[in-house]
Amino acid sequence: MSGLELRDLSKRYGAVTAVDSVSLNVPHGLFVCLLGPSGCGKTTLLRMIAGLDEPTAGAILLDGQDLTRVPTHRRDLGMVFQSLALFPHLTVGENIGYPLKIRGVGAAERSGRVAELLDLIRLPGLADRPVARLSGGQRQRVAIARALALSPRLFLLDEPLSALDAKLREAMQVELRQLQQRLGITTIVVTHDQREAMTMADLVVVMGEGRICQAAPPVEVYRKPADVFVADFIGATNLIPVEGGRVLGHALPGIEGDGTVSIRPEDVVVAAPDGGLTGRVAFVRDLGATVEVFVEVGDRTLTAVFSPREHGRVAVGDTVGVRLPAESVVVLR
Repeated sequence: MSGLELRDLSKRYGAVTAVDSVSLNVPHGLFVCLLGPSGCGKTTLLRMIAGLDEPTAGAILLDGQDLTRVPTHRRDLGMVFQSLALFPHLTVGENIGYPLKIRGVGAAERSGRVAELLDLIRLPGLADRPVARLSGGQRQRVAIARALALSPRLFLLDEPLSALDAKLREAMQVELRQLQQRLGITTIVVTHDQREAMTMADLVVVMGEGRICQAAPPVEVYRKPADVFVADFIGATNLIPVEGGRVLGHALPGIEGDGTVSIRPEDVVVAAPDGGLTGRVAFVRDLGATVEVFVEVGDRTLTAVFSPREHGRVAVGDTVGVRLPAESVVVLR
């Protein structure tokens, strides 16, 4: 099979199971984000793929080749660590060319490859600049170029953008995605930032307690979460209990028995009371691009999102009608 395949991969530290029987197929050229809260096993999984941690059980295959016991330096991969791990005493060009140098690549060929990579990361002409004189975003690009110097089959990144400020991080998310699309290289990124995953990934792998909870394209993970954990972790949502097929005392088409439903705030309709669900506006939060309205319905508070044009529709203390469109309600395990 072309691409990366994980078969029942596990990692245990004594009585603690960090990764628990994870299986995943990643076709060649996909951008994958491993997403989840701290301690969910995503970094351990990445380190096993990289060969930095040895699995307790299971197998890792790349393009059909079993890499499970292959040393890191023979796995044909590039990796960017959270710390970037650049050499502060070397120039930009020396940092990028370092993997080539230790492989015995000649100076002329090395210089040409460095120039090519500097063009790729949009830092042409900076080969002789000391790394210490670079901005955070420029250092990030240099670390990426160094990881790509040997044209790896697999590109791994461990929370590479977490140290950047919010505005630069969002710009780098787009740049990294565009770079991956140009190169067509299979890429796996560990992140805890949901917006980052939604921006960059072809496939979002949501992890919890060492297992994969859902692996799907970003929009599917958001719109059709597999369970309560995924719905609650990805973005904002309203989680509402179902009792006897009724949601907040009202029947909704296609919902039976007991359980939990999820509806995103942008799908909740707040309007004049019409004989259905009613509530009281408890709080209004204007965030500039959107307006959040918190409505008390019975013993629960639902969140709805308006556009700024609709801001004047409601005020704190108003009695309003609340509608939960059946097509937007997701029944969860």
